[in-house]
Amino acid sequence: MIIKRLFDWVVSLVLLLILFIPMLLIALVVKYDSRGPAFFFQTRAGYKGKPFKIYKFRTMIDGAAKVGTKVFTSADDPRVTKVGRFLRNTSLDEIPQLINIIKGDMSLVGPRPTLIYQVDNYSAYQRRRLDMLPGMTGWAQVNGRKSLTWPEKIELDIWYIENWSLGLDLKIMFMTLLRTITAKDIDNAGTADAISVQKEDVS
Repeated sequence: MIIKRLFDWVVSLVLLLILFIPMLLIALVVKYDSRGPAFFFQTRAGYKGKPFKIYKFRTMIDGAAKVGTKVFTSADDPRVTKVGRFLRNTSLDEIPQLINIIKGDMSLVGPRPTLIYQVDNYSAYQRRRLDMLPGMTGWAQVNGRKSLTWPEKIELDIWYIENWSLGLDLKIMFMTLLRTITAKDIDNAGTADAISVQKEDVS
C-alpha cells in the first residue's frame, strides 16, 4: 500500500501540473455556460467509510439537487448543461479528483466512492469494498460499468482488493484510457454508483 500511495501521489502531481491550464479553461467554460460555481463538491464515503469531500467540475444547473429528481439523474436529465454533458461523456468532470488523490482521500484506482446513505445500507460483505481507498476508476468501471448490477460491481470491487498489484492498477488505467477515447461504457448520467438501481447522484 505504501508503493500504491507513492505511485498515486507522483502520478497525480505530474498530471495536475500538465493539466493545470486545461483545468483552468474547463472551469471558465463551465462558468460561461451556466450560472453557478465551476466546481461541484459532495460528501462521499472513503476508506473504511470515512466521509470526505469529492471534487468534480459542475455538470448540472446550479442547485440541481433541489429540483427534479433531486439526488438522482438519468441519461437525458434536463438539468445537465450542454458543457456538462460533454464533460460527462468524456469523463473530464472527474479531473479535479486528482486533488483528492494528493490529499489522500482517493487513489487513481479503486472502488468508486459512494454516497454516505448508500454505505449505511451496506451488508457486512459489501463493506469489504471500503477496505481500500476509493478510486477515480476501478475494476468494475472497465468491466461493464453501467451494464452491471450492484451485486456484480460489489463482486468486482472485492476481487480487485483481494488481488491488487501495481500491474493490475496499470492495466486498469490503460483500459480506462481506451474506454474514454472510444466512449465505451461511458454513462451519460455520471459516474457514481447506486445500490439497487442504475441511477446516478447529482453532480
